[in-house]
Order: sequence, then C-alpha cells, then structure tokens
Amino acid sequence: MSKAKRRARPLMVQGTASHVGKSLLTAALCRILRERGLSVAPFKAQNMALNSFVTADGGEIGRAQAFQAEAAGIAPTVDMNPVLLKPSGESRSQVIIHGRVHSVMSARDYQGFRREAARYVLESYERLAGRYDAVVIEGAGSPAEINLRDGDIANMGMAAMADSPVVLVGDIDRGGVFAAFVGTLELLEPAERRRVKGLVINKFRGDASLLEGAVGFVEERTGVPVLGVVPWFDRRGLPDEDGVAVEGPFAQGRGATAGAAGGTVVVAVVRLPRISNFTDFDPFTVEDDVELRYVDDAAALAGADLVVLPGSKNTIEDLVWLRGRGLCGAIREHARRGGMVAGVCGGLQMLGRSVEDPSGVESGGRCEGLGLVEGRTRMLEVKKTVHASGEVDMSGVWPGAGRYEVAGYEIHMGETTVMGCRPFAVVGGREEGFVSGDGSVWGTYIHGLFDGDGFRRALVNELRRRKGLAPLRSGGRWGRERAAAVERLSRLVESAIDVDKILEIMGLAADSAPSRPPGHSRAGRGGYGNT
Repeated sequence: MSKAKRRARPLMVQGTASHVGKSLLTAALCRILRERGLSVAPFKAQNMALNSFVTADGGEIGRAQAFQAEAAGIAPTVDMNPVLLKPSGESRSQVIIHGRVHSVMSARDYQGFRREAARYVLESYERLAGRYDAVVIEGAGSPAEINLRDGDIANMGMAAMADSPVVLVGDIDRGGVFAAFVGTLELLEPAERRRVKGLVINKFRGDASLLEGAVGFVEERTGVPVLGVVPWFDRRGLPDEDGVAVEGPFAQGRGATAGAAGGTVVVAVVRLPRISNFTDFDPFTVEDDVELRYVDDAAALAGADLVVLPGSKNTIEDLVWLRGRGLCGAIREHARRGGMVAGVCGGLQMLGRSVEDPSGVESGGRCEGLGLVEGRTRMLEVKKTVHASGEVDMSGVWPGAGRYEVAGYEIHMGETTVMGCRPFAVVGGREEGFVSGDGSVWGTYIHGLFDGDGFRRALVNELRRRKGLAPLRSGGRWGRERAAAVERLSRLVESAIDVDKILEIMGLAADSAPSRPPGHSRAGRGGYGNT
C-alpha cells in the first residue's frame, strides 16, 4: 500500500484483543496531547459498531470517534472514521463510507472490497494529517488475526499507510495479558513487530509493584518496553466499548441500591440481539434514584417502572426475537397495568401495529408489532442522518411537567405514521414521534434525548409520581459528569504511563513539544512503577 504524506505525527493504539480499552486510551491520549499544546485528532480507519453518531454535516461515524474528538476539543468529522460497518444479521453489514451508506455486503464480499476501502481510508487520513500536529489512531480487534492480514486496513495495514509507531494494549483483568503480549508479537511479521514501540497493561486491580518480575520478563522476552500500568477505574460518565455495557445481567445507576433519594425507579432497557446506540441510556447512570437494567427475558421485567425498546439494526428480526422470548406479551401486560413503555428509533417502530420492509432494506417482509399505538412503519432505501434539536411539551400529559429542550440526532431508514396520539416533540418546525393520551406510551427517533437534564428529570419524576414517591427538584448533570469523567480519565492515564516516552516515540521530544496551556501542571513520568 502507498504511504500518506508525513505531516502530523501519528501514534497508533492497537490491542491484543477486542475490549481491552483501546477506545478510552485513545481518548485519553487525545486529551493529554491537547493539554500539551498540540492540535490532535482521533482516527479509526475501520470500525464495526452499532453505536454511531451523526456529524454536523449529516455523516455517520462510530460513537467512539465522536467521544475521542470531544476529548481532543474538536468537532467530529467523517474523516475520523472513514469506514463504518454496521452488522445487520446473517453475516452481512451495512457499509458506510465517509459518513454515507455505500452498500450492504456479506463478510466474504467485504474482504474483496477492502483494497478499494483503503483508498477512502488514506484520503481521510491525509486530510487529518494536513490539519493537525498529531493523529492518534485506534486499531480494531487484534493485529494478530492472521486470517485477516491480507488487505488489512484496520491495524498494521493502517500503521504502514501512516508510517506510524504502535503502542500495544492488553487487558490484565481478563487474565493472560503477558501471554497475549508475547503471542501477539510472535504472530506479527518482522516489519510489523518493529513498529511496536511500547506495551500498556490496562485494567489492573491491586498493587502494581507486584508486577515487577513479570514486566521485566516480558520486556526481556519481547524487547519492547512496558510504558505503564493503567489501574481499573470508575467508568461513570464514559462510553463503553461496543456491547460491553449490556453483556452482564444488568447495569445499575449510581447510588440506586442505597435509596439515598428516598426511593428508586427502575428503567429496564430490552437487550435486543441487534441493539444499536445503547449509549443513549448512559445519562441515567448519573441519577441516584434510578436503577438501570438491561434485560432479555420476561421475568426480568418484574419491578420495572419504565420499559424501553432501544434502537435496532434490524427491527423485524428483533421483533421476531421479542416474540420468541415472550417479551411482546410481557411488555403489553406491563402497559395494560399502567406501566410506561418507550421506544427509541427502532424501538419506536416496534410499538406500532406493523413494520414492512418491501425492498429488503434490513431483512425484508412484514412483521406485526406490539400494537400499543395505531402506527405503521415502512422501511425506505434512503437513510436519514440529521441533527435534531427541538422541544418536548409534556405539560398536560405528565402532571407537573412542562416544556423541555432536547438535542440529538436521527439515524434511520424507516418512515412511521401514527394515528390517535399527540407528537412527542417539535423539531425544526415538524412534528416528531408520538405520545399516548395518558403519557404511558411514547416513542421518538431522536438519539441522545436523555442527555438533556431537564427532560430526563421530568421523566424520572413522572415515574416517581406513579410509584407514590415525591418528585426531586434536581437530579444528575450529565454534561458536567461527562466532562469530569474525561478529565478524570486523562489524569489517570497521564499518571500511569510514561507520557514523555510517548512523545519521544511520536518524534515529539518532551522538551520540544509545545508547552501546556496556562493552569495545567505537568505530570511526572508515569511508568508502571508509579501507578
């Protein structure tokens, strides 16, 4: 593959496996470099994810790259994630190039497409490299997947295009991190191995000094220095790796079990097989009186005050799954007894009478919905990706509620018509979504609406009212919590790894790098012994 013109100083973060912490480490490095006075951009050549974000110009990229851009203090652009793959079932994925739908491909077809995709990747990287002092590149999965080496654009193939040094990250919490380091390096080609300039041990619990012998061994065995040991930390306010947040039996909001607010409400998000944009629900974790659960069977709905059907990459197939798990009947019964049910994007589509896909946009055919509202959805071949800002008016629907500004984005390929309900919101002068007359069933296409503190607190207070609990005048502040989390993350990583060595690896010697903005103290060398 041809190489990009060397302008920005790149650094690539690769991992020994998926979910080792590459995304958050990339975000932390973006913030650290920014605070050292460098302009920096994140980049991921190819991302397979169901959590996506819409840029200001309507392009779709991975949610992780949007978060990394936030950490870098810049606006997300499609160049930060030129190739996005969104699995749609049966080994097929929607392929998004430079923010726009390109096609739907099987895994085999995509293998043959990767060389063409490399051209789009290089175009995006060159644009970023010409605009910023540094580019922090995130890899995907592991670089040692030898069956994917030919035509690779996600890991070492990308490192070669950018002529980038590599830092390899391993997750010690899962066990076997030293074997993972040695095994990964052994499986790389000699030229690839030479690119690896440092190792980072992530998610360590305990006394890091106990690792000294093992660290010395792996350094001697591989010839690659360990740059630091990042301890396990509180992830509240930070996005999860794709799928990690919903893998356990449930996730729980901060302080929910303590009942510090005089009682709690339970928000149960259905863990669909093809769930998308589950980050929509992260803001509930800053509410002390909310327990957030991810559920996948009818019994787990017991005690829920709000049942949410989230976004889906394949609405019809997930509806079939819901019916097979007995969840359709359980959700209808929850609504019949006065419980609240909400749907976001694909979840909105499921609440109606039917979903039709005559053109086979997702899976084709027709499927009955839950029938909680008189609504019908028809899948369209044109994807809608827009920012959405507007107002939700719950006055007269939820006692004590009023009007609330909401802002987010829409990503969908369906058109829904609903009869007998009022609109959920007014966005850009148009009516959006629906709310039943008693406010118990509602749906919206707006991802990110729970980021708004006002609407989220109004919703929680309505759930409290229905449960006989007094409302709370204020709740969590998601924006503030998120900003604090980014700062907490960058400080932790900076204290745990050898940042001066990172700068040296990038060709940005610590003494020659721009100084920090006023008000920021410079942390000392990290290194594994300082954690």
